[in-house]
Amino acid sequence: MTLDQIIDLLRNDEEVSGNITHWKSFAPKPALYADFPTSLDSRLIQTLRARGIEQLYSHQASAVNAVIGGEDVVVVTPTASGKTLCYNLPVLDQIMRDPNSRALYLFPTKALSQDQLSELYELIQKLDVDIKTYTFDGDTPQTARRLIRSAGHIVVTNPDMLHAGILPHHTKWIKLFENLKYVVIDEVHNYRGVFGSHLANVIKRLKRICAFYGSNPQFICCSATIANPAELAERIIGRKPRLIDNNGAPAGERHFLIYNPPVVNKQLGIRRSSINEAARLAALFLRNKVQTIVFAHYRLYVEVLLTYLQRELKGDFGQGINIAGYRGGYLPNERRQIESGLRSGSITGVVSTNALELGVDIGSLDVSIIVGYPGSIASLWQQAGRAGRRSGTSVTVMIANSSAINQFLCSEPKYIFDRTPESGIIDPDNLIIRTSHLKCAAFELPFGVEEYGHDANTRQILEYLSDQSILRKANDRFHWSSEIYPAQGVSLRSASPDNFVILNESDNARVIGEIDYFSAPVFLHPEAIYLHSANQYQVTNLDWEGKIAYVKEVQVDYYTDAETKTDLKVLAVNQQKDIGEAMLHAGEVAVTCTTVLFKKIKFQTHENVGSGQLTMPELEMHTNAFWYSFPENIVERLGLRGDQFGGSLRGLANMLGKIAPLWVMCDARDLRSISQVRAPFTERPTVYIYENIPGGVGLSEKLFSESERLFDACRDHIRRCECYSGCPTCIGPPMEVGDGGKEGTLRLLEYMLALMPV
Repeated sequence: MTLDQIIDLLRNDEEVSGNITHWKSFAPKPALYADFPTSLDSRLIQTLRARGIEQLYSHQASAVNAVIGGEDVVVVTPTASGKTLCYNLPVLDQIMRDPNSRALYLFPTKALSQDQLSELYELIQKLDVDIKTYTFDGDTPQTARRLIRSAGHIVVTNPDMLHAGILPHHTKWIKLFENLKYVVIDEVHNYRGVFGSHLANVIKRLKRICAFYGSNPQFICCSATIANPAELAERIIGRKPRLIDNNGAPAGERHFLIYNPPVVNKQLGIRRSSINEAARLAALFLRNKVQTIVFAHYRLYVEVLLTYLQRELKGDFGQGINIAGYRGGYLPNERRQIESGLRSGSITGVVSTNALELGVDIGSLDVSIIVGYPGSIASLWQQAGRAGRRSGTSVTVMIANSSAINQFLCSEPKYIFDRTPESGIIDPDNLIIRTSHLKCAAFELPFGVEEYGHDANTRQILEYLSDQSILRKANDRFHWSSEIYPAQGVSLRSASPDNFVILNESDNARVIGEIDYFSAPVFLHPEAIYLHSANQYQVTNLDWEGKIAYVKEVQVDYYTDAETKTDLKVLAVNQQKDIGEAMLHAGEVAVTCTTVLFKKIKFQTHENVGSGQLTMPELEMHTNAFWYSFPENIVERLGLRGDQFGGSLRGLANMLGKIAPLWVMCDARDLRSISQVRAPFTERPTVYIYENIPGGVGLSEKLFSESERLFDACRDHIRRCECYSGCPTCIGPPMEVGDGGKEGTLRLLEYMLALMPV
């Protein structure tokens, strides 16, 4: 069957169409063209025409003209709209006019850096000019680094390498910094939360070093659609850019389906597994050789889905059907082979985490299946944009799971189709982040009074570091005096820089993958089943000190899923509001997480077939939180049973934590919630929503101001849910919230809303 025939089948097959809660079709969109800028080097224009590009899209021409005119820009257009030319053309034009000019390209991942380099290198080859372009990252051989520093016209790297490998060694990069004309920051929407807060400080250090060497580069930023692209870019680069959003790229006919699996237990609110439904729908497309990408939220789901699809389509593999997995933890060569196979068409389908959400070139796919809401509207549209990257019909299917936020979006699709995507929220002035980068900046160049004359906070931090003997003050200048190399101790991302390496004991201790520090207790605990490319390995030993996990090959019919215990302590209160006898707070907290047990989950049926206790190290994080405290006598006041109250409070925390990301417009993974029947800090029943980001980035303050709308939405969603006493769609299953938990949670929300000022 062709893709159009499969679309007709989906419309007419009652078993499928009965579960589609919303089907939105987008008509084809013609291209909007503009002429090449007259000031562009004629050789560039000739090369583009030789590649079949007779005109630029409207946004490309606007961006190139603005950059050549000396403006900082942020280009905001959908996936596959040709943003790359928006920066490659002005950069190449400048270097062709002045061979001493230099440019720095920043991409959020090494994979994206390598991908963009190959496209740029191909264009330079066609131009037949001597423009030296190199990637500089952790994989760059030492022998090549000296050549890159001295001769590289365009240096392609990532924020982590700029932070730790280039800025601290600026004396080796004099040629770059003296002549730096352009800094390209691609995928700006990716720099949210702690990563974006760090990047803003890295860019501030970069501009400081450029000024020392006499250069003042322009910034060219590119982003997917978010609510505040110009504001986010301005906070990152420290200057107001021109917004370019007049998208001129064509688009084929697109279909976006929201698929809600059928209910299998109405009272418990349990639906058929979204993973099983995804495997069934994906197999329909793949069996007909329709190139398909399946996005799953977690690496575990990727491997489970890959296992199901390979079993389902085993008999079709000789017919030109090939399926691969793709996620962090796969080795670089493995990922490059998969990307190449997708571009060439030798790989029919891929199951991926959000690792393929960014602009890595994987060619033109026809179908994108998204298993569960990916955490943000921006991510949802990025993943949908992986299908139909060129003209032609494409299909996106979002398969909802039973969680509250997924069911909320099924009943309120306007949040997907009509509401503005999320804002990118960052906090460059976060005290921990700012102090870390002031240390790095002082290591790079001493601080003089002219740099902090109008910034009392910077002066205070520098004085504090001087009192701690980290800096030395002399003649009103602060010099680095510690023996520690500061940049190596500062990770730009929320996870620790220390990854765990996974060794296969069944194959001479061969390295088969890696995993980040905070995920190791969940996926590599003793007896865990580690899934990799649909192969099963059992963890035999986790060497925490050596950061090594030893595994052996096994054949079992289950996978493992770990559970963590979370504790929270309040460190400081930043905002407080008394509402009757209840209290709202926002402030700083310490969160401690421990992985305490694991379950064995049978493939296909997903039933629990065993469990085990774990003793794992505690991981602590300092962050910000929003919390609501009830009066001490709330149980008697609302007429709740004592055995009912704990479950009702847990249900309230579950509900708030699941719906809150839509109200502060953030990634669902950025917030977590817990409840305490008698909180140590308030000595009252309290629910907390904390930022799952070290140091926090301001989401708690936004929740503090949006609390009434959040409480109201949670109450309405629980009322709409058809379950009897709680389910995964609303407050959580009965075994978690107890009998009567749903009724009790509704009473708590009614109390909270009755106290809110009108």
